[in-house]
Amino acid sequence: MPGARGAHGSPPRRRIGLLGGTFDPVHIAHLALARAALAHLALDELRFVPTGRSWQKARAGASAKQRIAMLRIAVAELPRTRIDERETKRAGASYTIDTLVELRAQLGESAALVWIVGSDQLRNLPTWHRWEELLRYAHLAVARRGDDTLEGLDARVRALVDERTQHELPDEPAGSIVFFPMEPMRVSGSELRDRIARGEQPVELLPARVLDYIDRNRLYRAAPGGR
Repeated sequence: MPGARGAHGSPPRRRIGLLGGTFDPVHIAHLALARAALAHLALDELRFVPTGRSWQKARAGASAKQRIAMLRIAVAELPRTRIDERETKRAGASYTIDTLVELRAQLGESAALVWIVGSDQLRNLPTWHRWEELLRYAHLAVARRGDDTLEGLDARVRALVDERTQHELPDEPAGSIVFFPMEPMRVSGSELRDRIARGEQPVELLPARVLDYIDRNRLYRAAPGGR
């Protein structure tokens, strides 16, 4: 449980998890990742960080306001969880490193920042803007799904993993990589949007109240005259 850490009787360092993504829409795999992180990383707080204009993806199907509204519905029952809207308010492209720099400046050097990703994003790490600087500002917590062997890592990422991996997060503000387990769960946001555009109701992949919001606001529907 949070609050049990701290060396030599010192107060435990506040530990803030950060889960970024487009969340267009938020689905069950996002929520499973959040629950696994809360269960295994002893987080005091988990922040969902929806992207603004993602430089790696085409324009989102829902507006930032709508994506945030769906997130609020989805995370209402998750403990110690909030939504950080800073990237949706930032002009221009949205980079993780900028968010970490801002948070470190706001929270100071004492808090531990923990950026949470799936192992697929660990493989993509060299495509991130200024990725080599991430561990200066945060720890990296990687959800390892099932029997993922982490094959195919870029040599630079492999070297970083070999050098920085710990069995558990140390009581430090940043600098380490840890792995935590998560059940395999393959859900694609683009496939979800395509299914909804075709008139399907993917009730097995979306929280019921999120799907209701999508229906009421007619999100992801095919344009009139389209396919």
